[in-house]
Amino acid sequence: MCGIVAYVGSRDAAPILLEGLARLEYRGYDSAGIAVAARSQAAGTGTGTGGGAGQAALKVRKSKGRVAELAAQVPARFAGRTGIGHTRWATHGVPSDANSHPHLDQSNRIAVVHNGIIENADELRAKLQADGVVFTSETDTEVLGHLIASLATDGVELEDAVRAALKGIVGTYGIAVLDAQQPDRIVVARNGSPIVLGIGEKEMFAASDVAALVRYTRQVVHLDDGELATVRADGFNTFTQEDARATAKQPSIVDWEEASYDTAGHAHFLVKEIHEQPASVERTLSGRVDERFSTAHLGGLNMDAREARAFRRVKILGCGSAYYSGELGAQLIEELARIPAHAEPASEFRYRNPVIEADTLYIAVSQSGETYDTLAAVQEIKRKGGRVLGVVNTVGSAIARECDGGMYLHAGPEISVASTKAFTSTAVAFALIALHLGRVHDLSPADGQRICAGLKALPDQIREILNQEKAIADLAAKYANHTGMMFVGRVRGWPVAREGAQKLKEVSYVHAEAYPASELKHGPLALIGPDLPTVAIVPDDELRDKNLTTLGEIGARSGPVLMVGHTAPDPKLAEDTILVPRNEPELDPILLGIPLQLLAYHAAVALERDVDKPRNLAKSVTVE
Repeated sequence: MCGIVAYVGSRDAAPILLEGLARLEYRGYDSAGIAVAARSQAAGTGTGTGGGAGQAALKVRKSKGRVAELAAQVPARFAGRTGIGHTRWATHGVPSDANSHPHLDQSNRIAVVHNGIIENADELRAKLQADGVVFTSETDTEVLGHLIASLATDGVELEDAVRAALKGIVGTYGIAVLDAQQPDRIVVARNGSPIVLGIGEKEMFAASDVAALVRYTRQVVHLDDGELATVRADGFNTFTQEDARATAKQPSIVDWEEASYDTAGHAHFLVKEIHEQPASVERTLSGRVDERFSTAHLGGLNMDAREARAFRRVKILGCGSAYYSGELGAQLIEELARIPAHAEPASEFRYRNPVIEADTLYIAVSQSGETYDTLAAVQEIKRKGGRVLGVVNTVGSAIARECDGGMYLHAGPEISVASTKAFTSTAVAFALIALHLGRVHDLSPADGQRICAGLKALPDQIREILNQEKAIADLAAKYANHTGMMFVGRVRGWPVAREGAQKLKEVSYVHAEAYPASELKHGPLALIGPDLPTVAIVPDDELRDKNLTTLGEIGARSGPVLMVGHTAPDPKLAEDTILVPRNEPELDPILLGIPLQLLAYHAAVALERDVDKPRNLAKSVTVE
């Protein structure tokens, strides 16, 4: 959700912080701010200042609104070689200048930025107010600044004060702390919300997302939960929150290019990422299709054939689009491997005190690898002795590190809040997993070869669909002004319908509901009429005739129908049709979802929405 950037080195921090925050805009936010520490002959300027003549001073600028608005408020002379920045997504208090981060203590010595939620903030606030502390915001984060300041007495190192303050915190956090009296360092900490260190030449960076770092360095270190780091220009050291024990961290190399964070001539990141799907699917498949044995080569699962064969069922966990991709994955696994499979929202899973079975394989899905609800579900499974794999896009992310094995998607950075290429690559990853499990069980070599050929055909077939963009854009403009739309599909088409409805409502704000086509007559049919169009997913499979009967029921009630499928129906059954190329029946849902992405995008454009940053949403949800 929120974004953190920090810098310490020989350059002025403010331009680096602002550029890093701009890179994190895709995560979703409502306000932004920066603080820098510098030696000054006069007290610092800005919202907060500290120190006297010749003392270190904090310079702060923060405001409600976009990073560009913040940048316009930062004067040209805003010197300081150590600094922290933040983009906030409101959880405590309305979006406002006062509630924006960084938050300072009363003496304006300590500045804090924070992602996450402090669950005992009210209790801590009451205690601090009883001690005479005056608060200037409604946020939970402000208590941290005051707590750290109360412990950062003369001679106390900043990292010791931060560690002591965190002992009294209940909740999740990724934080960066700046001390005007110790401007040679920044202290960062993680518990449930990501923090990444970036290693430069005689300079160091920290952020909540590698997107803020790739312009400056490819060497990164991911903090684990319960870990802190002191970051100086000449290096860093990491240690545990509990007992200050030093931890050994090895840098990893980020393979994402800086150019991935530019629109490359497209109007929005969303349409750019839709068009990147042929290449992203090729990367997901690269080196994993084993045609010799008609299977998938998935060494990252870390289990041999005997272990794979021992699992009697599969449970897939994810949130939002990751959950819908899990539903598609469960369908693939049941069809190809003949193992019972089921997808469930990770956000609900751990709260129902789930029974963790030794013969169940659990799979956690997350584009960012940091989705808090999914991470918590993984930890619950492992706590109870379950085997869990991860399907994630971000190398080195928390879920990837927590799982027993899994697959990286290699889809590349996804900047737009609405997921497209990560969703499609996740569906392809599940096809590979289903193929692998199927060949371990009873899937024949001939059927395995058939699926291998189908997987290899996907990139070119996606390109074929993308070539229809103009026609799909025209249909989007036609339907965009309706106040709502219904999406329906059966069996293989059902997850496609759910994701299609999700995309439309996310980016266009048009109300969209998805139902199994077979369920329409059990209630939702009451909504059908001339003002409610239906998008129907109708592949040429064994259920086509039943799906066409459903279209007839809708037409009989004067409901407009847009059909997505392989063969045009009788014109009386569908007012409009989008045709997609036919693959193997099990893989068809991967292709059927692509036109719905374009439909949602162009509907949002027609309605003049903020396509890449839809209201109230964030890319990476790192709080409950």
